[in-house]
Amino acid sequence: MNPLNSLEPFLAPVDRRQAMQWMLAAVSASAALAKLPANAGVSEFKPTLKGYGTDPLLAKNYVPGDFWPLSLSNSQRTSAAIICDILFPADAVSPSASSLHVHDFIDEWISAPYSDQASDRQPILDCIAWFEAESEKRFHAPLSKITEEQRNSICDDVAFGSNANASAKQVKDFSRFKYVAAGGFYTTPEGMKDIGYVGNTPSVTFEGPTLEALKHVGLA
Repeated sequence: MNPLNSLEPFLAPVDRRQAMQWMLAAVSASAALAKLPANAGVSEFKPTLKGYGTDPLLAKNYVPGDFWPLSLSNSQRTSAAIICDILFPADAVSPSASSLHVHDFIDEWISAPYSDQASDRQPILDCIAWFEAESEKRFHAPLSKITEEQRNSICDDVAFGSNANASAKQVKDFSRFKYVAAGGFYTTPEGMKDIGYVGNTPSVTFEGPTLEALKHVGLA
């Protein structure tokens, strides 16, 4: 069975309006996207567009190109989806990252013409390229054609930084991919449910603040 088959329903690009809403949510969740030290020697990405500003029209139906060109080719999107699923596979609580289009979020993120996002572009592109090159080198096949066990073996070598198969830069690049993927995954409704985040959800068992708390703030 082709390991790519399970990804095929999720490889069509996500709606751009949804992607913009998603990016705004992820930016506000800045703790999940905390910066790692910059990679030495990473080429600088110089955006040519101004972006959507501070007040995008989220009620409008956008098409690719309305905001900015995307970065990933079809093969890179497939590889990004595979790496995302290594990090966040489907389980009893939540669906896989690719089914939530986290790879599309990453593509939007690294393509955005803002300094914070732009600084992630080259490390993430380099991370994807490394996974693809390792797949060819070790198993003589594209990342989309090898088994889950083989993919995990590549990931294991770069995840902990203790294997000679991955350099310090490659470990940092993968770490950055992980942080951005986590920012995408955990700002979806399914990801929030996965960690038990409730937010502003009404509860029938909520009885309000205690009398002690009200006295503390001078309201009782």
